[in-house]
Amino acid sequence: MKRHTIILIGTATAAVGAIGLAGAVAAGTGDDAERPITGAALTQASDAALEHLGEGTVTETEEGDEDSYYEVEVTLESGRQVDVQLDENFDVVGSSPDDESEADDG
Repeated sequence: MKRHTIILIGTATAAVGAIGLAGAVAAGTGDDAERPITGAALTQASDAALEHLGEGTVTETEEGDEDSYYEVEVTLESGRQVDVQLDENFDVVGSSPDDESEADDG
């Protein structure tokens, strides 16, 4: 193979790889990417959700949820899961049974 052909194939391969990597990064950082709550905000959000429900264990959190600023998933003693929606001040703005836990019941 000519040297020019080998360089051209190598360049094309690198370009395709870069495009694939850029697509993967864009998909991972899109609006659908779930970011867990961290640091002091995690403590405040967990405390607010548990106080609102009066029982349970925090099993998952999400910052920038589609329904609110923070979402805290709490598993109740009965095993059911409830999503508690919080605003940026950690005030409860809503709560609902987690869709997945309802699907498990039926």
